[in-house]
Amino acid sequence: MHLHVTIDLPTDVRHAARLLADPAYVHAKVRAAGAVDQHVDVTGTVEDAFTVTTRRQLPTGQIPAHLRAFVGDRIDVRQVEAWEAADADGSRSGTVAVEIAGAPVRVTGRTSLVAVGSDASRVTYDGEVRAAVPLFAAAVEEAAGSAVRAALATEQQVAQTWLAERAGPGTTA
Repeated sequence: MHLHVTIDLPTDVRHAARLLADPAYVHAKVRAAGAVDQHVDVTGTVEDAFTVTTRRQLPTGQIPAHLRAFVGDRIDVRQVEAWEAADADGSRSGTVAVEIAGAPVRVTGRTSLVAVGSDASRVTYDGEVRAAVPLFAAAVEEAAGSAVRAALATEQQVAQTWLAERAGPGTTA
């Protein structure tokens, strides 16, 4: 199943990159998405390439009841976003992979960060959700895609609040 999601951020592209590489922000967005346990690791620097790896344990409330037998009461999600160094205009591209431990589901794709005007930016996730579950693959892929969309919608809300609370140069409140 194809997945395309965008997140609009009320800040310039360079400040948005700093946000995406900020471990405190990453912890906040993971917590807001419902993680009951989490680990965040940011390697590299925002001035160059950086990678954000999160591991989180989530309740399975968003997964339809008839599919919970495949994943149990909680799911362990590992997400890796590998961002390349910025172009001259501050835009970036990278890769994203989401794996659910113990479940035959994987999301892989590309991500980008681009300016939208002088004081806004957009993060785009474009990829594929794949489930290797005989007979139920489409339903599992749809459930996983819905969970990813919900997590990214939460991320947009967290980012907007985070930026508004820390308004400064390159941000809007």
